[in-house]
Amino acid sequence: MTKSSVLIVDDEPDIRELLAMTLAKMDLQCVTAADVAEAKKCLREHTFFLCLADMNLPDGDGLELVEFIQQNNPDLPVAVITAYGNVDGAVNTLKAGAFDYVSKPINLDMLRDLVKTALQLANKKSFLTKTSTLKLIGKSPSIIDLNQKINKIARNQAPVFITGPSGCGKELVAHLIHEQGGRSDKPFIPINCGAIPADLMESEFFGHKKGSFTGALQDKKGLFQAAQGGTLFLDEVADLPLHMQVKLLRAIQEKAVKPIGESREIPVDVRILSASHKDLTDLIEEGKFRQDLFYRINVIELGVPSLADRISDIPLIAEHLLARLSKRNNVNQLKLTSDAMDALKRYDYPGNVRELENILERALTLSQGDHLDANDLGLPNSTSQKPQPQTKSTGVASVQLNDYLNSQEKQAIQSMLDKHKWNRTAAAKELGLTLRALRYRLKKLGLD
Repeated sequence: MTKSSVLIVDDEPDIRELLAMTLAKMDLQCVTAADVAEAKKCLREHTFFLCLADMNLPDGDGLELVEFIQQNNPDLPVAVITAYGNVDGAVNTLKAGAFDYVSKPINLDMLRDLVKTALQLANKKSFLTKTSTLKLIGKSPSIIDLNQKINKIARNQAPVFITGPSGCGKELVAHLIHEQGGRSDKPFIPINCGAIPADLMESEFFGHKKGSFTGALQDKKGLFQAAQGGTLFLDEVADLPLHMQVKLLRAIQEKAVKPIGESREIPVDVRILSASHKDLTDLIEEGKFRQDLFYRINVIELGVPSLADRISDIPLIAEHLLARLSKRNNVNQLKLTSDAMDALKRYDYPGNVRELENILERALTLSQGDHLDANDLGLPNSTSQKPQPQTKSTGVASVQLNDYLNSQEKQAIQSMLDKHKWNRTAAAKELGLTLRALRYRLKKLGLD
């Protein structure tokens, strides 16, 4: 077998022949198997760059084959073939590690796109030598772990839901997933779902035909079609109104969109990445977000740490941001004094990396010297002032007091959550906290 070999697993001879003929026209060599046992034998004897497997096989199913390949050859992408309407089964295989899925009756154009994406991933040389100006700055354990997860997630097509507080870099993470994957030569289209007026959303997402409504003076492609072959990033997906959630769910399930005024659906091949700083499980409880849509977009969940969770990265991030801001403003790069760096490390950053960038940009604009001191940063609550020296006994007492206070806070929050059956919205209200403040405390106290 060559590096351009595909394993096709299906118990229907006509399907096997159709797939083999289609891929042969792409100069690909195919090996076919009729059941799970024969497929496992082929996998032991040959090397493939892609496996296409039917969900329903005489001696097992596609999920079993996905799990077998994940254990024995995790770098081999597996695309499952599902019966029409069996999207739930396909989502389960994506959760188990499948590369993608295609529904019967098979759309050959979509199949070719899927195979091309897998081929690009199989080209290890271009994949590994790909250069990028985008990167996550930091050497903390949480950032090292996040980079490893991004690299792994980039190698399949499953929808990813990116969580994290505002300003922590969720769009950057989405862009890295796109850039390190097989769609990197296609568009990356970010959408801020909260910034589009509700009455324009359907047209923006799916497009419209000329004359379909007042003001539709010409045909317009929607953002799904603009992202064809690439990645669609739905930022702040929690802000979508319910009627758009229904339409988005259908577009994701059917891999097709229907522009306003169009009589037929148009197939689209996009990878869906989404993000929100809000807790969607709370919104589901409140009836503001559809559980079935959450199930579709949250096949893989990826958390981005807050800046407060990686204080050790602040010096690297600050130097990187200062270099970029200095270049943008065409000024010499200023240096941070040790007092300024200490002040930055002590600040709690409710706005995360975005807030750190704003602080440095303001300081750079207003500075008059060749360095930035703590007072130049303009941090609130006097956090830029030097801490008073402490005796050893004071430090010990402080640690003991903090431990005691944290213990009391943890007990109070735990009791309130138990009372409300872990409905965080209700617990926060009774505690007199905002939901965001409660989430911060849950993470801080290890209760999240």
